[in-house]
Amino acid sequence: MSVLDRPRATTSITTTTTAAARKGARAGLLLAAVATVVWSGNFVVARALHDAVPPVQTAFWRWVIALLAVLPLAWPQLRAQWPALRRHAGYLTVASLLGIACFNTFIYQAGQSTSATNMAVIAAASPLLIVVFDRFTGRRIGGRRATGMLIALAGVLALVAKGSPAALLELDFATGDLWMLAAGATFAGYSVLLRRRPKEISGIVFLCATFAVGVLLLAPAYAISLSAQGGFAPTASTVGPLLYVGVFSSAIAYFTWNKAVALVGAARAGIVYYLQPLVVAVLSFALLGEGVTVVQVGCMAVIVGGVALAAKERKADR
Repeated sequence: MSVLDRPRATTSITTTTTAAARKGARAGLLLAAVATVVWSGNFVVARALHDAVPPVQTAFWRWVIALLAVLPLAWPQLRAQWPALRRHAGYLTVASLLGIACFNTFIYQAGQSTSATNMAVIAAASPLLIVVFDRFTGRRIGGRRATGMLIALAGVLALVAKGSPAALLELDFATGDLWMLAAGATFAGYSVLLRRRPKEISGIVFLCATFAVGVLLLAPAYAISLSAQGGFAPTASTVGPLLYVGVFSSAIAYFTWNKAVALVGAARAGIVYYLQPLVVAVLSFALLGEGVTVVQVGCMAVIVGGVALAAKERKADR
């Protein structure tokens, strides 16, 4: 290569790298959207099962099903990565406690006393918590992304207040709403921890390990619930939703979310999470008969606009 050809070659490499980065960013945002849509059904299931299956039992069987779903895929790699799993047992335990044992159990507990739409609205606080937690790791947020997040948050608050700013001052949080706040905090912690996943542990093995540890952490609470509340009847109306949350909301959604965080970071993936109230409201209307008003539709449009602005690629992200 001649001296004159070097700038052209460097430009070509830079262009290729930039194109690959853009492609990765789009894929990451798409995967985050897939996880968000699938998880939206989880709120509907939590509300639908609140009279049939105790919350802890819902969470326990969800992760048993999820573990059975991913184990055959992870098994070929488990033996080779077992030493790494043992070395990082502390990290895996904390990740499992936050993202597996606590997060979803809190959601199912919330479903006992609040609506699916309200659960999703409160869960929309998670992106802000992710940004706050992410700042402790040295990550920064740009002005456009901050503006988009504030617009989306304004839409969420307007949705909670049903279009009346004065209603925000009169909000009376139910017990289920407080459980959802706790769920949002644990999810944010889990999402930030994903950036620290050891490189020697593959994505599918990480899922399998955290699912297994989560089941172990939930086992004592499950035994207590079984003794105090009894079991539940394994009918189509209970087993079907459990299969959904076990296979789709757990194995598939967690895999896509973890991959999204690896591609675009926890804060940027978290922005897409703002879309959850919109999806849950549509599902709740179609499946549970919960009403959707014109004000809610307007608020959802604001949320979508904020998400679109915040998720737009910046030069610094390329």
